[in-house]
Amino acid sequence: MIFRLQATDLMRKLALVLMFTCSAPAFAIDAINSTFFGNLAIEGYDPVAYFTVHKAVKGKSQHELEWMGANWRFSSAENLELFRENPTNYAPQYGGYCAYAVSQNDIAGIKPELFTIHENKLYLNYNKPVNRKWLQDKSHFITQANRYWPQLLAK
Repeated sequence: MIFRLQATDLMRKLALVLMFTCSAPAFAIDAINSTFFGNLAIEGYDPVAYFTVHKAVKGKSQHELEWMGANWRFSSAENLELFRENPTNYAPQYGGYCAYAVSQNDIAGIKPELFTIHENKLYLNYNKPVNRKWLQDKSHFITQANRYWPQLLAK
């Protein structure tokens, strides 16, 4: 069963206004990195599991939800409900693009197993060398990425 969360036009406009008047948020409306087949966010991995079991766990098609134009999968009905209650608590930063790439004013895909939870936010990386570099100074890279996001997508 697929559940749908959709923002109204008014909510989208408000979110866009807030994006450009407040400190840069780590995600933008309709800016989710998703797979071509199935439009899967995080390549089908469960965003809640990163926080609850501290590892990358593949989601299941029977526990799927549409949010921000992408399909999100979860390993359990409980995780789906947690996400549905507050998706921004669990969604990866920078729309699920590689956090290090965003810090370099670029975008890149991710390897879902390469993640960091920092200050209760999920960051994903492209590959192991990038992840090692990211971990050396993630606070600096987050500051840099926040400067570039979400304007980066307008390029």
